[in-house]
Amino acid sequence: MRAARELVPARGWTAVSTRTLAEHAGVAPGLVHYHFASLQALLVEAAVGALRDALGGVDALLRQAATAGELVELLVAEVDRYTGTDPASLLATETYLAATRDQDLRRELVVVLEDFRDRIARGLREHGVPDPDATAAVLAAVIDGVLLHRALTPLPGGAVAPVLRRIVEGGGR
Repeated sequence: MRAARELVPARGWTAVSTRTLAEHAGVAPGLVHYHFASLQALLVEAAVGALRDALGGVDALLRQAATAGELVELLVAEVDRYTGTDPASLLATETYLAATRDQDLRRELVVVLEDFRDRIARGLREHGVPDPDATAAVLAAVIDGVLLHRALTPLPGGAVAPVLRRIVEGGGR
């Protein structure tokens, strides 16, 4: 699993083979297929697990935020840990791209995203944000977009949080 999480960002989803994965993990190629139905199944499990882990910290942010604006600030601060070209960002990008071609991966990724959106919506609802489900979906999409843009060209420093804060506080209508 560790080897898959390292190789996908380094080489790209489609460039990871059973042989390269096994070599990187220091195991025989047959061991990969002994534990997983296919290389694709292993890559899906590794990538979805990594994304689930990365998004798992949102509950702590929800408990910490006293207002919807604070929640946005905390989410953006969390996103600021990623450059867009770091291994975790590249793994997410590769996983999203692979999900456009792999329906099993897509279904698993949708579950992770819906759970993330639902938790954000719950926090927004508690803070009285109108239409928290739609707002959470847009926030999640913005977070993904920020990471994609950072891989190519950074957004203006400090621009994201104030804009999102205006949206959740009702000033972005």
